[in-house]
Amino acid sequence: MSNARFEPTWESVSTHRVPDWYEDAKLGVFLHWGMFSVPGWAPQVPNIQEMLQRQGPVAMLRDNPYAEWYLNTMRIEGSPTWRHHQETYGGAPYDDFRAPFDEGSGTADLDAIASVCAEAGAKYVVLTSKHHEGFTLWPSSVPHPRLGAYHAARDLVGDLGEAVRARDMRMGLYYSGGYDWSYNGAVMRRPADAILATPTGDAYLRYATAHVRELIDRYRPSVLWNDICWPPGGNLAELFAHYYNTVPDGVVNDRWLESTIPRNSLTDNLLRAAGEVAQATWRFLPSGSKTLTFPAANHYDFTTPEYTSLDQVSERKWESTRGVGHSFGANRNERPEDIVTGRELVRMFCDIVAKNGNLLIGVGPDGSGVLPEQQITPLRGLGRWMAVNGEAVYGTRPWTTPSTTTTENSQVRFTRRDDRVFALLVDEPGVTTFGLRGIDATDVTAVRMLGVDDDLTWHAEDGALWVTVPDRLPVSAAHVLEVRGDLRSTVR
Repeated sequence: MSNARFEPTWESVSTHRVPDWYEDAKLGVFLHWGMFSVPGWAPQVPNIQEMLQRQGPVAMLRDNPYAEWYLNTMRIEGSPTWRHHQETYGGAPYDDFRAPFDEGSGTADLDAIASVCAEAGAKYVVLTSKHHEGFTLWPSSVPHPRLGAYHAARDLVGDLGEAVRARDMRMGLYYSGGYDWSYNGAVMRRPADAILATPTGDAYLRYATAHVRELIDRYRPSVLWNDICWPPGGNLAELFAHYYNTVPDGVVNDRWLESTIPRNSLTDNLLRAAGEVAQATWRFLPSGSKTLTFPAANHYDFTTPEYTSLDQVSERKWESTRGVGHSFGANRNERPEDIVTGRELVRMFCDIVAKNGNLLIGVGPDGSGVLPEQQITPLRGLGRWMAVNGEAVYGTRPWTTPSTTTTENSQVRFTRRDDRVFALLVDEPGVTTFGLRGIDATDVTAVRMLGVDDDLTWHAEDGALWVTVPDRLPVSAAHVLEVRGDLRSTVR
């Protein structure tokens, strides 16, 4: 990275370029941890995008599958989480979870958490330093305006950062700048609450800015991952310049949009009315407008689509983010069928990398800092695959085309590195001899399969690449062919 100093202007920070380490890393682990980890509960529903498409924002908020939203959903009377909270905790105040969280996290084995991330093949870890509940995982010197020292007893941000970096991974920090329910007491029930719940005013702007500057100065995170939006009225370009000057190879995500909607009783009522119309006509709205999306800010290094995928290669760097289940935080109510399998995770990952993306896969420690075994299992499967096939992922870039099919109609994804192209067979070919469609292999010089010692038989026929693999291949979620020479795509 350049040693150039950034000025506190949009023109200056816009010259920041995505560093090679982030382009090369491909895989991060997203750790959602907080007081919500003590109850660790959300209803059994489909993934949030599917739920929003079918039922609309009111149902999504009432039956939210994100366990980290427990504080909000426990206050929606009649919701599954509200009923669970009444039956399990007798309707106790949310802050009753603080003492057990401090007790459990105080002796948590953070080395074990970092080891799970490293074994998965991750190159970076992102921790929720403060989620929407407003409770910080570091001993902030910035007091909560109503609750004072509202933070974990242990410096979880600092201690986990040490464990992560000791395993040659980079440490990133999430911060919820858009929602802070402990700050303004907001409860999100209706569509307009997505906007109305965001705190406004100079006091909150100063509070959030002081938090983020403290995180930058004290911990120097390699990723600065804001959520929802950012309070308007400040100098965000100055904050980014300070970050880049402090962490020259740092990156920021896209969820820093500053609202330009003036907030007063008239505009708030108009927002409520528009939200009710949207909910009432939800089934008639086009599918493309019924997705969980986050409008991009003035400046960012990468975008963050959530529980979704792209159809083609994105010229701009992006990061797919999702949990291994339907929740980011640990949900003790999730069933095995709600958790992605190792095979599904590998194939999803291959698709993302082929399209210029990174995967930030979410898991959630419980209140004692223990990752549930059912969440660890798919990460282990991904790690085993990466140990064999990592050279087809780390440090690669998208090829001319992201995908093709074999002559047996099985799916293939492509990556490239130097003079090599990798064909990732994300479906089983089904036969030992098959061709790859849509490519010209006339000038290919060598083909091998990663993790297989036996030589492959291959030939170019009418430009296409035909391969014969051994009868008994090692079990793999996705076999990878390394192709050397001048492989060209014929897809237009």
